[in-house]
Amino acid sequence: MRAIKLAKPGGLHNLQLVEVAATAPQHDQIQVRNHASSLNFHDYVVASGLLPVDDGRIPMSDGAGIVEAIGPAVTEFSPGDRVMSCFFPHWASGRADTLAKISGIPGDNVDGFAAETVTMPAAAFTSMPDDYSFEQAATLPCAAATAWRALFVEAQVQPGDTVLVQGSGGVSVFALQFAKAAGCNVVATSSSEEKLATLQELGADQLINYREHENWGDKTLAITDNRGVDVIIEVGGSGTLAQSVRAIAMGGHISMIGVLTGIQGEVPTAELFQKNAVISGITVGSRASQQDMVKAINATGLEPVIDRSFDLAELADAFRLQESQQHLGKICLSF
Repeated sequence: MRAIKLAKPGGLHNLQLVEVAATAPQHDQIQVRNHASSLNFHDYVVASGLLPVDDGRIPMSDGAGIVEAIGPAVTEFSPGDRVMSCFFPHWASGRADTLAKISGIPGDNVDGFAAETVTMPAAAFTSMPDDYSFEQAATLPCAAATAWRALFVEAQVQPGDTVLVQGSGGVSVFALQFAKAAGCNVVATSSSEEKLATLQELGADQLINYREHENWGDKTLAITDNRGVDVIIEVGGSGTLAQSVRAIAMGGHISMIGVLTGIQGEVPTAELFQKNAVISGITVGSRASQQDMVKAINATGLEPVIDRSFDLAELADAFRLQESQQHLGKICLSF
């Protein structure tokens, strides 16, 4: 079977297409014929060498395909079932209260889904949404599961709440779609008028171009009658957190998801505690949370936004598109 391996020290030029043998499933494992994967920022950090991994690691955390064979202890899945991966294979449910639950990330701690066949424990998968293609399902395990947890597990959004999403990457677009499906109002930010127009088509109620409004926290207060927003999907990190604190409402919730603008910076602590706001760190979610998300997708018919798909052999080109930040929504691999 074909697979992509990453040679040390990393870098897109060190992604190598190779032939490797498929592994038969053991005791609690299933063998999956992988049909699609999708790109996340985490995958880019691995592929670019910013996050060191073992030499020859097969990257990519997300995958979707068909079960081909099962180990003798597997009862949840059967050959022919359509499944998708879990970002944290060892986090079954509850809170992320041990390091063990957030270990074993495919494409990072273990080989991932840049391969035509994968063999992993059955607990590393859930069923796909009923009517999804493999590409659509492959967009969910990291980006959509993160947005789902941020909104419904941590912030516990309610109909009528106002949610602010930053930018037009995978997590933010899923958060916009989930929030609208839940009856929320959505404020979307971007530096691109073209992307803002697309976000409006997806349901965003208010738009802010943060290049025109550098202090977009004040702009957010202005368009919400000085109340602020109930929930913020914070993907920027240190460079945007001060504006998020400015924009959050009294008693609001900032879901800290990304560090696109840096990993350290100042926090306006006085304003934060005066507003009685909460900042919670979000790293994807549990298997049980992903199963809840799939139920919601089946009920609502929500469809992912896919910018473009690439062949497995074109993985480096896919990462270059991601690097350019010219995409909107998810970038996929289709096998």
